[in-house]
Amino acid sequence: MEPLRLILLYAHLIGFALLLGGAVGQYVTGRTRINPLMLWGAVIQLVTGLGLAAPLRNGDEPSPAKLATKLVIALMIFVMVFFSRKREVVNKGHFLAIIGLTLVNAAVAVFWR
Repeated sequence: MEPLRLILLYAHLIGFALLLGGAVGQYVTGRTRINPLMLWGAVIQLVTGLGLAAPLRNGDEPSPAKLATKLVIALMIFVMVFFSRKREVVNKGHFLAIIGLTLVNAAVAVFWR
């Protein structure tokens, strides 16, 4: 099961890169719009995160509180991206919240042991 977990982790990191890279790229250009990279990144993050939460390891699973926190944040990001994807311009605060929540989700993954 370790190879499957590593593949899911790799895909999860790619989703993070798509989401954050797409968002920062849009923000730097001054055009705050949800692009397809952000949508795909949010979907990949959510799906692979659920796969990574499955008990695939031998007693080394993350705590349920950590998993629940990451799931809530990932769902918030997905909802914010999905329902704003057709707008020509997204409110700057809304857009910065997507970037901030993405970074907070990564921080939870790294620092919560």
